[in-house]
Amino acid sequence: MPPLLSRKRPPVRCAPPALPTFIASAVLALAAAVPVALTAPASAALAAPALPSAPIAPVVPPPPPDADAARAHLAELTVAPEGPMDGYSRAKFPHWITISGECNTRETVLQRDGEEVEVDPKCAATAGRWYSPYDGATWTLASDLDIDHMVPLAQAWRSGADAWTTAQRRKFANDLESSQLWAVTDNVNQAKGDKDPAQWKPPLASFHCTYARSWTDVKHRYRLSVDQAEKTALQDMLATC
Repeated sequence: MPPLLSRKRPPVRCAPPALPTFIASAVLALAAAVPVALTAPASAALAAPALPSAPIAPVVPPPPPDADAARAHLAELTVAPEGPMDGYSRAKFPHWITISGECNTRETVLQRDGEEVEVDPKCAATAGRWYSPYDGATWTLASDLDIDHMVPLAQAWRSGADAWTTAQRRKFANDLESSQLWAVTDNVNQAKGDKDPAQWKPPLASFHCTYARSWTDVKHRYRLSVDQAEKTALQDMLATC
Protein backbone atom coordinates (compact mmCIF):
# COMPACT_ATOMS: atom_id res chain seq x y z
CA MET A 1 0.00 0.00 0.00
CA PRO A 2 1.30 3.59 -0.66
CA PRO A 3 2.61 5.69 2.27
CA LEU A 4 0.34 7.89 4.36
CA LEU A 5 -0.39 11.21 2.64
CA SER A 6 -1.58 14.49 4.13
CA ARG A 7 -5.13 15.50 3.39
CA LYS A 8 -5.66 18.41 1.06
CA ARG A 9 -9.38 18.76 1.59
CA PRO A 10 -11.64 18.25 4.60
CA PRO A 11 -14.50 15.77 4.20
CA VAL A 12 -17.82 17.12 3.01
CA ARG A 13 -20.35 16.75 5.78
CA CYS A 14 -22.99 19.36 5.05
CA ALA A 15 -25.10 20.35 2.08
CA PRO A 16 -24.68 23.84 0.55
CA PRO A 17 -27.21 26.49 1.65
CA ALA A 18 -30.63 26.53 0.05
CA LEU A 19 -31.39 28.81 -2.89
CA PRO A 20 -31.86 32.42 -1.58
CA THR A 21 -35.49 33.60 -1.28
CA PHE A 22 -35.04 36.54 -3.64
CA ILE A 23 -33.80 34.27 -6.44
CA ALA A 24 -36.75 31.91 -5.98
CA SER A 25 -39.16 34.87 -6.09
CA ALA A 26 -37.55 36.14 -9.28
CA VAL A 27 -37.95 32.77 -10.92
CA LEU A 28 -41.65 32.66 -10.02
CA ALA A 29 -42.18 36.17 -11.36
CA LEU A 30 -40.45 35.33 -14.62
CA ALA A 31 -42.59 32.24 -15.05
CA ALA A 32 -45.77 34.26 -14.54
CA ALA A 33 -44.69 36.87 -17.07
CA VAL A 34 -43.92 34.45 -19.89
CA PRO A 35 -47.08 33.26 -21.73
CA VAL A 36 -45.62 29.91 -22.71
CA ALA A 37 -45.67 27.43 -19.83
CA LEU A 38 -42.36 25.93 -18.73
CA THR A 39 -41.96 22.27 -19.50
CA ALA A 40 -41.17 19.85 -16.69
CA PRO A 41 -37.44 19.60 -17.60
CA ALA A 42 -37.09 23.39 -17.75
CA SER A 43 -38.80 23.78 -14.38
CA ALA A 44 -36.46 21.21 -12.89
CA ALA A 45 -33.46 23.10 -14.26
CA LEU A 46 -34.55 26.25 -12.40
CA ALA A 47 -35.08 24.45 -9.12
CA ALA A 48 -32.53 24.49 -6.32
CA PRO A 49 -30.29 21.40 -6.17
CA ALA A 50 -31.77 18.74 -3.91
CA LEU A 51 -28.91 17.94 -1.52
CA PRO A 52 -29.43 16.27 1.86
CA SER A 53 -28.72 18.20 5.03
CA ALA A 54 -27.13 15.15 6.67
CA PRO A 55 -24.39 12.72 5.55
CA ILE A 56 -25.57 10.23 2.98
CA ALA A 57 -26.60 6.79 4.15
CA PRO A 58 -23.78 4.27 3.79
CA VAL A 59 -23.96 1.84 0.90
CA VAL A 60 -21.87 -1.25 1.44
CA PRO A 61 -20.65 -4.29 -0.49
CA PRO A 62 -22.55 -7.58 -0.25
CA PRO A 63 -23.07 -8.02 3.50
CA PRO A 64 -20.94 -10.53 5.38
CA PRO A 65 -22.49 -13.28 7.52
CA ASP A 66 -23.89 -12.21 10.88
CA ALA A 67 -21.84 -12.21 14.08
CA ASP A 68 -22.76 -15.74 15.14
CA ALA A 69 -21.77 -17.14 11.75
CA ALA A 70 -18.57 -15.08 11.83
CA ARG A 71 -17.62 -16.54 15.21
CA ALA A 72 -18.23 -20.04 13.88
CA HIS A 73 -16.17 -19.33 10.74
CA LEU A 74 -13.36 -17.80 12.80
CA ALA A 75 -13.18 -20.97 14.90
CA GLU A 76 -12.71 -22.99 11.70
CA LEU A 77 -9.72 -21.00 10.44
CA THR A 78 -6.23 -22.44 10.73
CA VAL A 79 -4.16 -20.58 13.31
CA ALA A 80 -0.55 -20.23 12.18
CA PRO A 81 2.23 -17.63 12.16
CA GLU A 82 2.27 -15.39 9.12
CA GLY A 83 4.51 -16.55 6.30
CA PRO A 84 7.31 -14.52 4.71
CA MET A 85 7.00 -11.94 1.94
CA ASP A 86 9.43 -13.84 -0.28
CA GLY A 87 8.36 -13.57 -3.90
CA TYR A 88 5.50 -11.15 -3.22
CA SER A 89 4.46 -8.58 -5.81
CA ARG A 90 1.17 -6.74 -6.27
CA ALA A 91 1.50 -7.63 -9.95
CA LYS A 92 0.84 -11.24 -8.95
CA PHE A 93 -2.71 -10.12 -8.02
CA PRO A 94 -3.82 -8.59 -11.36
CA HIS A 95 -6.12 -5.62 -10.74
CA TRP A 96 -8.06 -3.65 -11.66
CA ILE A 97 -9.64 -5.76 -14.39
CA THR A 98 -12.40 -4.90 -16.87
CA ILE A 99 -15.82 -5.72 -15.44
CA SER A 100 -18.16 -4.37 -18.13
CA GLY A 101 -17.55 -2.19 -21.17
CA GLU A 102 -15.07 0.53 -20.17
CA CYS A 103 -15.62 -0.04 -16.44
CA ASN A 104 -12.91 -1.67 -14.36
CA THR A 105 -13.21 -2.96 -10.82
CA ARG A 106 -12.44 0.38 -9.17
CA GLU A 107 -15.01 2.29 -11.19
CA THR A 108 -17.58 -0.45 -10.62
CA VAL A 109 -17.13 -0.17 -6.84
CA LEU A 110 -17.36 3.62 -6.98
CA GLN A 111 -20.68 3.36 -8.83
CA ARG A 112 -21.95 0.65 -6.49
CA ASP A 113 -21.07 2.43 -3.27
CA GLY A 114 -21.78 6.04 -4.24
CA GLU A 115 -24.85 8.20 -4.66
CA GLU A 116 -25.69 10.26 -7.76
CA VAL A 117 -22.51 9.03 -9.44
CA GLU A 118 -21.79 10.43 -12.90
CA VAL A 119 -19.18 8.95 -15.21
CA ASP A 120 -17.44 10.01 -18.40
CA PRO A 121 -17.29 7.92 -21.61
CA LYS A 122 -14.34 6.00 -20.14
CA CYS A 123 -16.41 5.13 -17.03
CA ALA A 124 -14.30 7.32 -14.74
CA ALA A 125 -16.41 8.87 -11.97
CA THR A 126 -16.67 12.63 -12.51
CA ALA A 127 -19.23 13.43 -9.80
CA GLY A 128 -20.98 11.77 -6.90
CA ARG A 129 -20.97 11.37 -3.13
CA TRP A 130 -19.34 8.58 -1.19
CA TYR A 131 -19.52 7.64 2.47
CA SER A 132 -16.37 6.06 3.93
CA PRO A 133 -17.47 3.58 6.62
CA TYR A 134 -13.99 3.31 8.13
CA ASP A 135 -14.00 6.91 9.37
CA GLY A 136 -17.52 8.25 8.71
CA ALA A 137 -16.40 10.88 6.18
CA THR A 138 -18.35 11.84 3.07
CA TRP A 139 -16.51 12.81 -0.12
CA THR A 140 -17.53 14.35 -3.44
CA LEU A 141 -14.32 13.70 -5.39
CA ALA A 142 -13.48 10.17 -6.45
CA SER A 143 -9.79 11.04 -6.14
CA ASP A 144 -10.25 11.22 -2.36
CA LEU A 145 -11.15 7.52 -2.28
CA ASP A 146 -9.18 4.31 -2.41
CA ILE A 147 -10.72 0.93 -3.05
CA ASP A 148 -9.56 -1.07 -0.06
CA HIS A 149 -9.06 -4.82 -0.07
CA MET A 150 -10.61 -5.83 3.24
CA VAL A 151 -7.91 -8.50 3.53
CA PRO A 152 -4.91 -6.78 1.93
CA LEU A 153 -3.03 -8.50 -0.87
CA ALA A 154 0.22 -8.77 1.08
CA GLN A 155 -1.67 -10.07 4.11
CA ALA A 156 -3.27 -12.72 1.94
CA TRP A 157 0.14 -13.66 0.53
CA ARG A 158 1.47 -14.26 4.05
CA SER A 159 -1.66 -16.26 4.91
CA GLY A 160 -1.64 -18.75 2.05
CA ALA A 161 -2.15 -16.89 -1.23
CA ASP A 162 1.51 -17.42 -2.11
CA ALA A 163 0.48 -20.97 -3.12
CA TRP A 164 -2.41 -19.84 -5.37
CA THR A 165 -2.49 -19.63 -9.13
CA THR A 166 -2.56 -16.24 -10.84
CA ALA A 167 -6.23 -16.83 -11.70
CA GLN A 168 -7.07 -17.36 -8.02
CA ARG A 169 -5.20 -14.22 -7.01
CA ARG A 170 -6.95 -12.23 -9.77
CA LYS A 171 -10.34 -13.33 -8.44
CA PHE A 172 -9.36 -12.39 -4.89
CA ALA A 173 -8.13 -8.93 -5.91
CA ASN A 174 -11.31 -8.12 -7.88
CA ASP A 175 -13.93 -9.93 -5.80
CA LEU A 176 -17.28 -8.14 -6.10
CA GLU A 177 -19.26 -11.07 -4.71
CA SER A 178 -18.11 -10.73 -1.08
CA SER A 179 -17.35 -7.81 1.21
CA GLN A 180 -13.70 -7.73 0.11
CA LEU A 181 -13.76 -4.35 -1.68
CA TRP A 182 -14.66 -1.05 0.03
CA ALA A 183 -14.58 2.57 -1.14
CA VAL A 184 -12.89 4.43 1.73
CA THR A 185 -10.97 7.61 2.50
CA ASP A 186 -7.58 7.30 0.83
CA ASN A 187 -5.48 8.40 3.84
CA VAL A 188 -7.28 5.92 6.07
CA ASN A 189 -6.61 3.10 3.65
CA GLN A 190 -2.96 4.09 3.44
CA ALA A 191 -2.72 4.05 7.25
CA LYS A 192 -4.11 0.51 7.22
CA GLY A 193 -1.58 -0.72 4.70
CA ASP A 194 -1.30 -4.50 4.92
CA LYS A 195 -1.95 -4.67 8.66
CA ASP A 196 -4.29 -7.23 10.25
CA PRO A 197 -6.86 -6.30 12.95
CA ALA A 198 -4.32 -6.87 15.73
CA GLN A 199 -2.28 -4.04 14.23
CA TRP A 200 -4.93 -1.69 12.85
CA LYS A 201 -8.65 -1.08 13.29
CA PRO A 202 -10.93 1.46 11.59
CA PRO A 203 -11.07 4.82 13.41
CA LEU A 204 -14.87 4.54 13.60
CA ALA A 205 -15.44 2.14 16.51
CA SER A 206 -19.07 1.57 15.53
CA PHE A 207 -17.80 -0.14 12.37
CA HIS A 208 -15.63 -2.68 14.22
CA CYS A 209 -18.33 -5.33 14.21
CA THR A 210 -18.90 -5.14 10.45
CA TYR A 211 -15.16 -4.95 9.84
CA ALA A 212 -14.48 -8.13 11.83
CA ARG A 213 -17.37 -9.96 10.16
CA SER A 214 -16.10 -8.95 6.72
CA TRP A 215 -12.46 -9.80 7.46
CA THR A 216 -13.43 -13.20 8.86
CA ASP A 217 -15.71 -13.92 5.90
CA VAL A 218 -12.98 -13.19 3.34
CA LYS A 219 -10.43 -15.31 5.18
CA HIS A 220 -12.95 -18.12 5.52
CA ARG A 221 -14.02 -17.98 1.85
CA TYR A 222 -10.46 -18.21 0.65
CA ARG A 223 -9.22 -20.62 3.34
CA LEU A 224 -6.55 -18.22 4.54
CA SER A 225 -4.92 -18.66 7.94
CA VAL A 226 -4.90 -16.26 10.89
CA ASP A 227 -2.23 -15.75 13.50
CA GLN A 228 -3.13 -15.88 17.19
CA ALA A 229 -3.02 -12.12 17.79
CA GLU A 230 -5.20 -11.55 14.73
CA LYS A 231 -7.74 -14.12 15.92
CA THR A 232 -7.89 -12.58 19.39
CA ALA A 233 -8.44 -9.11 17.93
CA LEU A 234 -11.25 -10.43 15.72
CA GLN A 235 -12.90 -12.12 18.71
CA ASP A 236 -12.77 -8.83 20.63
CA MET A 237 -14.26 -6.91 17.71
CA LEU A 238 -17.03 -9.48 17.22
CA ALA A 239 -17.87 -9.04 20.91
CA THR A 240 -19.02 -5.50 20.04
CA CYS A 241 -21.72 -6.80 17.69
